[in-house]
Amino acid sequence: MKELDILAVKENLPEVLAFIDSQLEELNCGMKIITQIDVAVEEIFVNISSYAYNPETGPATIRAEITEEPLSVIISFIDNGKQYDPLAKPDPDVKIPLKERKKGGLGIFMVKKTMDDVSYEYKDGQNILTITKTIS
Repeated sequence: MKELDILAVKENLPEVLAFIDSQLEELNCGMKIITQIDVAVEEIFVNISSYAYNPETGPATIRAEITEEPLSVIISFIDNGKQYDPLAKPDPDVKIPLKERKKGGLGIFMVKKTMDDVSYEYKDGQNILTITKTIS
């Protein structure tokens, strides 16, 4: 397992993506899987940067773990910000025309649709959102 401790600000997104992509490159992931994971990582990290400590800033830890059988990557996002479970909100109704939909919720919906598992827990004053993607 590898970790990146970083200030949760949008300007640090390239460093977060480079950290994750370096883990994925070791696995020889296909471009489709890398893109799906990168979109999910961007969505989650930008949400933490935008809302967890608002209006202040604070730390985030990104943890990447590789498991075998099946080969999978597990990425956890940990912050000490306001308690918030993004999975508790109902999925948006994507059949409704875009103009008629309520704002928000589409990003986490995409994460849930492209990852094999998404879980949230609040433990010891920390938000922990974990995504899992099977590689093979």
